[in-house]
Amino acid sequence: MRNSGVFWVIALIMLLLDYYVFQAVKVVTQPLQERWRVLIHYGYWIVSILTLAALLSFPFIQALQTSKIYRNYVFAILFGLFLAKLVGSLVFFTDDVRRVLPWAVSKVMRNTGGQFLGENGSLISRSTFLSWAGLAMGGTLFGTLLMGFVNKYNYQLKKHILHFPNLPEAFNGMKVLHISDIHSGSFQDPVAVSKGIELILHQKADLILFTGDLVNDRADEMNDYKSIFGKLTAPFGVFSTLGNHDYGDYVSWPSAEAKKTNLENLKQVHADMGWKLLMNEHTILEKDGHQIALLGIENWGAKGRFPKYGKMHEAYPGTEAIPFKILLSHDPSHWDAQVKTEYPDIDIMLAGHTHGMQFGLENPYFKWSPVQWMYKQWAGLYEDGKQKLYVNRGFGFIGYPGRVGIMPEITVLELRMKS
Repeated sequence: MRNSGVFWVIALIMLLLDYYVFQAVKVVTQPLQERWRVLIHYGYWIVSILTLAALLSFPFIQALQTSKIYRNYVFAILFGLFLAKLVGSLVFFTDDVRRVLPWAVSKVMRNTGGQFLGENGSLISRSTFLSWAGLAMGGTLFGTLLMGFVNKYNYQLKKHILHFPNLPEAFNGMKVLHISDIHSGSFQDPVAVSKGIELILHQKADLILFTGDLVNDRADEMNDYKSIFGKLTAPFGVFSTLGNHDYGDYVSWPSAEAKKTNLENLKQVHADMGWKLLMNEHTILEKDGHQIALLGIENWGAKGRFPKYGKMHEAYPGTEAIPFKILLSHDPSHWDAQVKTEYPDIDIMLAGHTHGMQFGLENPYFKWSPVQWMYKQWAGLYEDGKQKLYVNRGFGFIGYPGRVGIMPEITVLELRMKS
């Protein structure tokens, strides 16, 4: 495998991290009897070695590379352990800094005389306290990630009423259903997915729109789910576009022709389901003599190394005179980078891509996810003047087979005339 060297680098980092965390384990186990200390120490290193073995086996064993259980759950557990140890290490590092800078720490903690009270009123050292704190924080994070496994099919309905001054009267009250990022290659429960489809159909939307990443890599990932998603219908139709994962850019193909064939097969999947795939093109929707334009482009990303296959200069011509325009574009960074500056008459752009990182905090008054450090617009509704952007949190999942705080989303947007 071409990237096996990356796994060795990651393994080395994990080994160093394991050693660092082990120092805290030794501190907190000091009061225990020797036999318990030995069991805990040996158990720690057995788990660590098995973790490294699981990681290093992946590049060399083909069966692991194609196993959904391994790619979803084993990798998620490996990542969770790594993240938990990393978080704990940040706390341990605080104690190491304290050792190097005793004066600064003693000023901060002078009221305790450099010590904390234990449960029975006895004093425990700062090193022991911080070791326990770091292990507790890491363990809590790891446990949260494990609990998030149950949320991967916990579809949440998000409803919004959007007002536009130039919406044609015939489309006033039009109900648009938006989904994104299905990632069928990660699914393992057709029954759970079917319940999501039933929820979509229950909304009785006028128009259904999908904004990319139907698969993780390969068109055949849809074999078990094509009939399920093919049930989606709406009076104005089901329209779709491609996301960065749909091109098969993240796997090694035996030839360029094989990769090209995979993309053609994926296009056929859209057609077989009755979805109209918009490839840098537009279509006109008509009702009672009024028109709106629906544009769809291939993936266009302004962040990281995501590809720019999209061509607005091909999709836009012919829509100039249409009073209202909807754009399907997978990556929300496209909005700031091109849509707002070059196409100010695009009334609303629909996107996905971020998944809300499948991890964060969200309530009616506050939302946060680490993904916001890369994407300014990462979940929900955004407005700038007359233009709007909606970023769907994703129907599926990839990498981590779960959701913490940011649930899989089905969006219903009701379009209304602004009085």
